[in-house]
Amino acid sequence: MDRRPAAVRDTYDRIAGHFAQTREYPWPEVESFLADAPAGGVALDLGCGNGRHAELLAERADRVVGADVSSGLLETARDRAAERGFAVDLLQCDAAALPLATDAVAVAVYVATLHHLPTREARVASLDELARVLAPDGVALVSVWSTAHDRFDADEGFDTTVDWTLPGGETVPRFYHVYSPAEFEADLGDSDLTVRKAFVSSGNCYAAVEPAAD
Repeated sequence: MDRRPAAVRDTYDRIAGHFAQTREYPWPEVESFLADAPAGGVALDLGCGNGRHAELLAERADRVVGADVSSGLLETARDRAAERGFAVDLLQCDAAALPLATDAVAVAVYVATLHHLPTREARVASLDELARVLAPDGVALVSVWSTAHDRFDADEGFDTTVDWTLPGGETVPRFYHVYSPAEFEADLGDSDLTVRKAFVSSGNCYAAVEPAAD
């Protein structure tokens, strides 16, 4: 399987339009998290895709930044923002190297993206970057695909590809690292984040996190 960051980027550029059409609504877990998160300041939608969660963040934050590796997905987010009248600053970047200032972000959403990074080193580095850009009192929600989902028959985390089917039947393989819940908590524990709450919902692992104290 091709797990290079460039391959992940190219995959999502290729499927961006169709993928965005299937991602209309924010996740309930994100809505619940934001209901208790601080309002105002800068919000970050890391792995923003078509901007469905950036739209939700725009209702609460003074400024929203949407970041994604795929220029195709960022274009769909730009279209969504224009059509629905919300403001978001869009950045194309690697989730393990964020072009954002330290301590700049009050609240962040990082869902369904970490599991696309190719190695454990890159995934922990990405979590460290999230910790770096969060303000000392900032909070974030992180989610990944999990072995707890009934589509998987495994107890330990593993690498795989999951096909995306385009209109007309063409399939495009997407790289995933499917986490076990224990592995997810271990990676978070080895990062510069502190876990406030970890849970499994709809087969996905979630963690509400904040920067670790110095």
